[in-house]
Amino acid sequence: MRDILDAVASGDLSPAEAEARLVGYATTDAGRFDAARERRRGIPEAVLADGKTPAEVASMAMAALETTGRVLVTRADDAHVAAVTDDLPADATVDHDERARTLVVHAPDFEPPDLDATVAVVTAGTSDAAAAGEATVLARAVGATVDRIDDVGVAHLGRIVDHLDTLRAADVVVVAAGREGALPTVVAGLIDTPVIGLPVSTGYGYGGEGESALGSMLQSCTVLSVVNVDDGFTAGAQAGLIARAISGARDE
Repeated sequence: MRDILDAVASGDLSPAEAEARLVGYATTDAGRFDAARERRRGIPEAVLADGKTPAEVASMAMAALETTGRVLVTRADDAHVAAVTDDLPADATVDHDERARTLVVHAPDFEPPDLDATVAVVTAGTSDAAAAGEATVLARAVGATVDRIDDVGVAHLGRIVDHLDTLRAADVVVVAAGREGALPTVVAGLIDTPVIGLPVSTGYGYGGEGESALGSMLQSCTVLSVVNVDDGFTAGAQAGLIARAISGARDE
């Protein structure tokens, strides 16, 4: 503790960094940023922009950058992105996925994790790309290599069959599908890899907001796990944790 206090006194450590090291989080006007989450859970803390003002998101993002060397913002609109990027140092790297509504920022000295494991992220249709994109960002943030396979829904089974080699080579697979949500069940019946079903709120009429896709995946006769509707964050994080465990086993 004395070393931390001396570092603050000398200007080598900011008060936010010191607080994060001592108690595991940094306090901002917008809330508390869990700076120790990645060390504790293997998943980096993200700033959910939904329900927060642009100024609040920017405040949390700056705390993240200062204490962990990176920022991960989800469900961000243009105003959130502008507020964060306006406050960034000039040498930070920025990756904004407008469709997935994610923003990833790295400090120049940040060293991202690198796992010896691959996550395949699959979409049944192009309309499923937003949720799948969020899952992709999370899996990459954990350090996994991500292979994307897009627009291979069950309306033409030949499309998914064409990618069986890639699916079977992956360590874990996330499958995003709307409408009746059949694709995860089909994929899980063809490979011996863990499959995470990601129901998406696309479709017509009754059950078209993701309810039918969720119900179908929960009732799957092939073994898979399922996250909530449009919850690419949890799907990508769970896939990343599996990839992390596999990578750790390979390193032993």
